[in-house]
Amino acid sequence: MEDLKILVVDDESRMRKLVKDFLNKDGYIVVEAEDGQQALDIFYQDKDIALIILDVMMPKRDGWEVCREIRENSKVPIIMLTAKAEERDELLGFELGVDEYISKPFSPKILAARVSAILRRTNQTSNNDVLEIDGIIINKVAHSVSVDGKEIDLSYKEFELLTYFFENKGVALSREKILNNVWNYDYFGDARTIDTHVKKLRGKLGAKGDKIKTIWGMGYKFGE
Repeated sequence: MEDLKILVVDDESRMRKLVKDFLNKDGYIVVEAEDGQQALDIFYQDKDIALIILDVMMPKRDGWEVCREIRENSKVPIIMLTAKAEERDELLGFELGVDEYISKPFSPKILAARVSAILRRTNQTSNNDVLEIDGIIINKVAHSVSVDGKEIDLSYKEFELLTYFFENKGVALSREKILNNVWNYDYFGDARTIDTHVKKLRGKLGAKGDKIKTIWGMGYKFGE
């Protein structure tokens, strides 16, 4: 993971330093921004940003505005930091394409672990880089998905969720198991987050969305 560049956006210098110190220990290059406008300026100037850690409450332009604009131009992974822990804020973040959502106060070690997990999956390669089931094609290297030849736009987490379903075709998956494997063991959010992502994923898959079957009282299964 060495030399990967992370943009840390927070109007509190002490918070930026805390996050930067932990990420530097893991070998990442950290670029800092103290407000939303500066974050966007840096993002457009530097094409090597691998991940963004973005605070919500900031001067000039808040985190929601920044996230919304970045998502219009890029699928770069975004971790949102916020002092609010209300469900509607978390759901808004996922609707805007946020990949992880962490409420303050948080453990810097946990944040660093999530950063590593996201970047590891984003940059991983394998011998099975292209998966296909009934006209749905996943390209892990390009991080793209197409349905019957037409590419569809998925967020990072939607992509990871669909890939996990592909790799476990026909297997009944509990919400807890999906959380552990797609959101990682250190995710402390509500399991209903999965239902929100599945609903959006089904919609984007169109008629093929019916392949994601609901197992009432348990979770989901991907198959015929």
